[in-house]
Amino acid sequence: QVQLVESGGGAVQPGGSLRLSCAASGNIATINFMGWYRQGPGKERELVASTTTTGSTNYADVVKGRFTISRDNAKNTAYLQMNTLKPEDTAVYFCNAQIFEYRYGLRRGPFNYWGQGTQVTVSS
Repeated sequence: QVQLVESGGGAVQPGGSLRLSCAASGNIATINFMGWYRQGPGKERELVASTTTTGSTNYADVVKGRFTISRDNAKNTAYLQMNTLKPEDTAVYFCNAQIFEYRYGLRRGPFNYWGQGTQVTVSS
């Protein structure tokens, strides 16, 4: 069974920075898509940034120029570098991945996985 474990959340003042990590573990063949979503208080979950195996990236307009997504394929890990944080960035951030796995000796998938979420709070 594959697991996604997030880390790096916390509290920061406006204008500060945080770096989130999402590590995937298990019988992983390949990870096609890795993305970061967030859900603020009273809001729906929204896509913040994503990356594919080809290295292409996609960002929500509200974070362009401030957030950077990257991945280390050897470590099956994705990162979200968040700079110039604003109070409206306060949310629970979730990692999402679409993963091909080895199950019963065969490559199967992709299967969709979510991390447990990590809280990011931006406040003075």
